[in-house]
Amino acid sequence: MPHDTLSPTPNAPPASGLPAGSPTAHTSRTLRRIIVASVLGNALEWYDFFLYGTAAALIFGPLFFPLHGDPLLGTLAAFAGFAIGFLARPLGGVVFGHIGDKHGRKRALVVTLMMMGVATFGIGLLPTFSQVGFLAPVALVCLRVVQGIASGGEWGGGVLLISETAPANRRGYYASFSQLGVAGGFVLSAAAFYLVQRLPLESFMSWGWRVPFLASVLIFGVGVYIRRRLPESRDFAAARPQHMPVLTVLRNHPKQLLQAMGLRVAENGGTYIFLSFVLVYGKAVGVPVSVMLGGVMTAMLLELVTIVLWGRLSDAIGRRPVYMIGALGLVVIAFPAFWLIDTHQPMYVFLSLALGLPFCHGAMIGTQPALMGELFPTEVRYSGMALGHEIASVFSGGLAPLVATALYAKVREPWPVALMLIAFGLITAITLATIPRNTHVIADD
Repeated sequence: MPHDTLSPTPNAPPASGLPAGSPTAHTSRTLRRIIVASVLGNALEWYDFFLYGTAAALIFGPLFFPLHGDPLLGTLAAFAGFAIGFLARPLGGVVFGHIGDKHGRKRALVVTLMMMGVATFGIGLLPTFSQVGFLAPVALVCLRVVQGIASGGEWGGGVLLISETAPANRRGYYASFSQLGVAGGFVLSAAAFYLVQRLPLESFMSWGWRVPFLASVLIFGVGVYIRRRLPESRDFAAARPQHMPVLTVLRNHPKQLLQAMGLRVAENGGTYIFLSFVLVYGKAVGVPVSVMLGGVMTAMLLELVTIVLWGRLSDAIGRRPVYMIGALGLVVIAFPAFWLIDTHQPMYVFLSLALGLPFCHGAMIGTQPALMGELFPTEVRYSGMALGHEIASVFSGGLAPLVATALYAKVREPWPVALMLIAFGLITAITLATIPRNTHVIADD
């Protein structure tokens, strides 16, 4: 397979103004410290964010949205709150993209973590619908919006601290480590719910569900301490900050912004089908919650390994081929994934989740930081990545579990959701075809 020059080789010029770097620019020890701190910070923040998705699938329906009749309607309302959080993410991308491009990646990341910690701890203290009526879901949605703003500014900064410091010929490998925080955060949140849902049902519904949210107070302290000690990225230190980086992206790089959004559709939309909707689907067809949660956790643990392997492969054969494997893989497994869950056999349930997460999602998310970062020059990279990443998340990840649950509630069959997965994969595959293979997408001014 020919090498994709979006993935620089040791002798290639740096892509899109990403300086090639040298071992002396930052010592290996410094780079390792940045990677560890970035991964831990991301994991802690995404732990908070994913808690809502897990809780929405399992218990927020009856606690905050007790609609009479079909329990799927309550879950549907809870996923609507989930989607509202995604609507707030582009605002976070604009605000923190501006801060990150003007004042530094580190400053933006400290603030996002503080916001996320406060909002998540607040959810753990909320009264339920039976206690205060409609004030409960209103307060929940408001805190979800704060979570959305924080997460909208989080991803780009966490990625750039690593990718803007790593050597160019190994950028795919090193940048992929930033995504371990996303997978690790979900594992932590799913593990927390797996443990508390083993309590007696009455205890779990009354106070047990709060424990994972209240534990975020520890996350807040540890995460802020870690991030305040990080060095700034090498590229940002050498960049010329723009007065209004977001406007510069919209004016000068609209094509690249659309490409970043297209890259996100299959990765983000497919992820939330396999992380959130499958919990609803498994519960509806009679698969024990413990089997579904255990399967998701195991798949995400495996993805912690495959993400890095996919990132490393992108340095060897190019970003586009690896990303295409994930996008088209989602098309291929769309129907078999649900057939495997229908068997009720734990081994086949895990196989379904392994195909969707460590294989398809891993190929895309492991390659995404380097590929998306190479679309934009340093001066507007945080804003460009944040906007593309978060605008797409509204109609892919944010709406995916909501629309999937609504479709399943209507027809009681998984085939419409499988068609959604196919559409997601094809949109991203078409986007990849528009990104040049033999020329760098953008060169710094």
